[in-house]
Amino acid sequence: MPRDKVDQIAALPLHRDRNGKLRVLMVTSRDTGRWVMPKGWLMDDKMPWHAAEIEALEEAGAVGFVSDQPIGLYHYDKRLGQGGVVPCRVTLYPMMVEKLKRRWKERNQRKRHWFSPRKAAKLVDEKELAALLKDLPKQFDDLDLDEGFRNAS
Repeated sequence: MPRDKVDQIAALPLHRDRNGKLRVLMVTSRDTGRWVMPKGWLMDDKMPWHAAEIEALEEAGAVGFVSDQPIGLYHYDKRLGQGGVVPCRVTLYPMMVEKLKRRWKERNQRKRHWFSPRKAAKLVDEKELAALLKDLPKQFDDLDLDEGFRNAS
């Protein structure tokens, strides 16, 4: 019998580099070291986009403004200890990064790095996420990243 999917949220941390090119901030997962989006479980007392903002701060040290409108969904199987797997549906919230903290909660457990959307799409295992990343330039290159974003606090 198939299990129901469990909902998670993720931040899609973005900024433009000195040349105006769109960049995506990714972190390594703690267990496999793969490049992933900062993500986590929904939080009972937080709106989903605020939870995504918290995950970006804790996992990547990213501070900025998050949109309350998701950019899309993707699915993956979260591996648990002792061989268990939980199918997850992740709602992805774009975030305009204002700064990166030098010290953050998970700095000793993860690496972080800015990638082009194309490179980020090649690094992820999830096909739906890769498609979202490939489409980012079309969605954002002509837009002001400051518009439509707000501090979720």
